[in-house]
Amino acid sequence: MNYAEALEFLASFNDMERGIQKSANPVMNLEGMRSLLARLNDPQAGRKTVHVTGSKGKGTTASMIESMIRHSGYTTALFTSPHLHSYNERIQIGGDPVSNEEFAAGIEAIRPAVEAEADRGTSPVSTFGVLTALFFWLVRAQARPVEWQVVEVGLGGSFDVTNVLGPPEVAVITPISLEHTQILGGTPAEIAADKAGIVKEGSVCVLARQDDPDVVDVVTARCEEVGATLVNVGESYASEVVEKHVYGQAFTVEHSGITRELRTPMLGLAPIENATTAIAAIDAAIAGGADIPEPAIANGLARCRVRGRLEVMGRAPLIVADGAHNGASAGVLAESLRTYFDWKRCFFVIGVTGDKDPRSIGMKLASLADLIVCTRFNNPRAMDPYQLIQEVGFLGAPAVAEESVAEAMDTVLGHADAADMICVTGSLYVVAEAREYVLGEGIGS
Repeated sequence: MNYAEALEFLASFNDMERGIQKSANPVMNLEGMRSLLARLNDPQAGRKTVHVTGSKGKGTTASMIESMIRHSGYTTALFTSPHLHSYNERIQIGGDPVSNEEFAAGIEAIRPAVEAEADRGTSPVSTFGVLTALFFWLVRAQARPVEWQVVEVGLGGSFDVTNVLGPPEVAVITPISLEHTQILGGTPAEIAADKAGIVKEGSVCVLARQDDPDVVDVVTARCEEVGATLVNVGESYASEVVEKHVYGQAFTVEHSGITRELRTPMLGLAPIENATTAIAAIDAAIAGGADIPEPAIANGLARCRVRGRLEVMGRAPLIVADGAHNGASAGVLAESLRTYFDWKRCFFVIGVTGDKDPRSIGMKLASLADLIVCTRFNNPRAMDPYQLIQEVGFLGAPAVAEESVAEAMDTVLGHADAADMICVTGSLYVVAEAREYVLGEGIGS
């Protein structure tokens, strides 16, 4: 099996991300995932784990945690989603995405078990479920045993197919806001109850700073119920930006009377919050016996860069990309644009999937905009750009529609001068296509 054939096999299953399924609900249940992994002799076991969930920042937080652990000398694996350009990005061993050859060989190895589970018919197999099984299988197959795995939840927590792990050493919950309300619940507290399902007996739960106190109450109750230790980052950690420029920023994190001076190449307010939560997770791992020295913490953060998160792709005009997929993230993006950049006029390229609330995004960004270009992108779940105009076009800034990200970029570049800013935001699918247009990255992946 080659890489193209592996992708064809993945595409044969139900996939929420691509909208290839009959129901809006996740299609592969935990019983089916456990059965599949049992056919593979439970490759998810045998190493220490950090499990990460939340509504925003979970991928960046997971990447920062993995980088700090890796820079301390441990062998590591990282599972995140979605990808920008290639499925390989989701599975990283030792900080590097697996190769096309390793990816394809892994799919070929687990294929009999996947097909046997699909034939059983009890629970439909999903693309994300296959990828999750592939991650665990590849981690176990490494010649040098992986000591720590950092696993990002796909959707929610309690019923996500990654929630097949024994009690993780650290369970991380990043900021929670409204998302996937038809599946997870209509309030932050209801969503928190679902996501807190990754917290298990004996784990340390690291809870990021939350805007809604009900979220804290829900997670606290879960920790008390299962006998987990809670670390409330909002109460016990404080961070402050001390220097910023277009190539990165310096900041401090204070905890228990100790102040760390750190740097990150990532811009914006969100990475500082994510880094603070990641450091709390590392402190929890250290308290549990992990040997992670201070230089590894500093170097791990300084060398961790996640593409598509307030990423500068051009300078004249300034072109920035950020996957702000809900109102809360868009609010952070708006504040970061005001704080970190100078511009004369601002043009937005926005595209979202049909299950998002574009009005909440537009309400945070419209006051900055001189023009909003609503765009479709290459995914069946992409919202029609003319429907998107109906959601954001009345908020103040003029709005137009384009049928592709390339056409949207042509439109804004045709309007923008060297002193202006273009911000591409919404779905990471839009960010990915903009990166391909501007930087040429990902083409042919």
